Amino acid sequence: MSQITSFGRITYPNIPLLETEHLYLRAHKIEDLQPLSNIWANPETTRFIGQQPRARQEIWKQIQRTIGGWSLLGYGYWVITVKSTGTVIGEAGFMEGLRDISPSFIGTPEAGWVIAPAHWNKGYASQALAAIHEWSDVNIAGKRTVCIIEAEHAASIYLAQKVGYYLLHETHIGASPINVYERCI
Repeated sequence: MSQITSFGRITYPNIPLLETEHLYLRAHKIEDLQPLSNIWANPETTRFIGQQPRARQEIWKQIQRTIGGWSLLGYGYWVITVKSTGTVIGEAGFMEGLRDISPSFIGTPEAGWVIAPAHWNKGYASQALAAIHEWSDVNIAGKRTVCIIEAEHAASIYLAQKVGYYLLHETHIGASPINVYERCI
């Protein structure tokens, strides 16, 4: 494990540090595995994100994929921390999921975000989404992004609309209905 730990301390110059009034959005570190695992293991967190809590090993894979995304695509996810405490409260960013959705949006960065339930209704998600979209407006070619949100997830729909997403169409992931939102600048 010491090799992984030392690897986890590498800095990634291509992953910018974003700052809001109350948050830092930064690159993932190995030390984030446990707090992120705790967030994703909570059924409240995943109620509208696949409806299944995620295991620690899946979060480890997720961390590795996001670092790879930055290298391959020039964008990815950030870890969200509270400035005053350093507490890890979630993740936000962009990915290429190669989703089997019709109509396809392959090649368009897909925004996503998650905040630990203990930190809901504090304005943190709004700050994080504003920061990642301010960054994407300058740094993502094409300037179009999408996000997918379950129709019942009113809080995420509100947040998406707040940063400029509008409902593009309804579709399915497998048998599950999902709404695709689009943002163009």
